[in-house]
Amino acid sequence: MKRRLAREIAIQSMYQMEMNEVGAEEAVSMLIAEAAGENESMVELSDVDQTKAFVLELVTGTWERKSAIDEMLADYLKNWQVSRLSKVDRQVLRLAVYEMVFRDDVPGKVAVNEAIELAKHFGVEESGKFVNGVLGKMIHDLEKLKNQQ
Repeated sequence: MKRRLAREIAIQSMYQMEMNEVGAEEAVSMLIAEAAGENESMVELSDVDQTKAFVLELVTGTWERKSAIDEMLADYLKNWQVSRLSKVDRQVLRLAVYEMVFRDDVPGKVAVNEAIELAKHFGVEESGKFVNGVLGKMIHDLEKLKNQQ
């Protein structure tokens, strides 16, 4: 399973959840089926099941902590509110913060780099720079806090 593909599906799933008010299981299942049809590396059932489990973990983990994540993001958005962000940028930032703060299997810099690439892929021309600016400051503060402990 490629984590990049899983993150892409997670972003799309959360977008679906916000736009269409569907649950995580429904959104993820639909997008996994679509990805499996398009991606030969997921043809084996075990790959599909493994990817689905990981994507569900990302989506439900992010969604369950959405309020806390949005509060954290609000501290780093200069002259912006989370609710005013594009739906794509909002989901990319939420997933990155979830991975940076609530997971210990992803180095913070990897989460930031992945988020930048996802923002470039799904967002508008300036999305990558915007995501980099927000998360760059956040990771700097998180690393400083970690070093103080």
